[in-house]
Amino acid sequence: MPKYRSRRVSSVAGTLYAWVTAAMVAAICLLIVAVVVLMGKDSVSVDFLLREPSASALGAGDGGGVSTPIIGTVVLTLIGIAIALPVSLATSIYMAFYARRGAAGDAIGLAVDVLAGAPTVVIALFALAVFTNPAFTFLSTPVETGAGAVARAYGRSFLVAGAAMAVMILPFVVKSITEALRAVPQEYADGAMALGATKWRAVFRVSVPAARRGIVTGAVLGMGRIMGDTAIVWLTLGGTLRMTGPQPWYAPSNWLDTLRNTGSTLTSYIYYTSPAGEGDNPSAAFGASLVLIAVIILLNIAASVLGGVGSERRRG
Repeated sequence: MPKYRSRRVSSVAGTLYAWVTAAMVAAICLLIVAVVVLMGKDSVSVDFLLREPSASALGAGDGGGVSTPIIGTVVLTLIGIAIALPVSLATSIYMAFYARRGAAGDAIGLAVDVLAGAPTVVIALFALAVFTNPAFTFLSTPVETGAGAVARAYGRSFLVAGAAMAVMILPFVVKSITEALRAVPQEYADGAMALGATKWRAVFRVSVPAARRGIVTGAVLGMGRIMGDTAIVWLTLGGTLRMTGPQPWYAPSNWLDTLRNTGSTLTSYIYYTSPAGEGDNPSAAFGASLVLIAVIILLNIAASVLGGVGSERRRG
């Protein structure tokens, strides 16, 4: 009887602890959102969303709007995930279905773990060291010597920052997709191969679609990290609040040049307008923070919808 009572007390205590910690996590999240909404709601307006930032947001005064930082955030996120997702998916397929226990598989797993722990500022410095090489002038703009020769590439642009972001999110997306693929019953692929499909075709046509929701979750995780990063933006996208390069930057003929030049994101705008970035406009910083949180929430809602498309049909 005492042992039974002890086990029951332990079970109740464990359940209570799980509920309390889950409630704490939810409360922290709600508290952050509530503070941002409370401090930033007065700054958000149609004009704030459609107006460009001021030429300089340092010091007191109006920091301008967030139109180009929003566009910069979206552009940078799309470039980063477009580079990272195909590589992550291929790596996850190898780790889930082809890698055997041994030196090769362990080495890849270790590399993913080490990359996941690398500080973003280190990744940004690595990107600068690589992409300032003259061979990469097609990703940014050339820096010429007095004689007109190309000394090096500028190494700061949306394309460079997108490549650095892809490296940053790669391990997180790989881990998420790998777990999703491993959760798919092996019988799915075995059944396809029993009908004559090759292993690759069975994996690509059966296992990967079955793990669609997990793949979308991994992509959303990576996109959220891109949207929230500041170190890589600061070092590889430049310290400008407006789009640089040929103007108007939004003209179709200037799109490629815009990607090869510098700009801003919501995180860099927040940094510039906040006291931490020598700015003195916390209301604008909180307004941009509210916009960023809203964008991330909408992204998660869209991902949930996309991940569920076709699920009912497959279950049927």
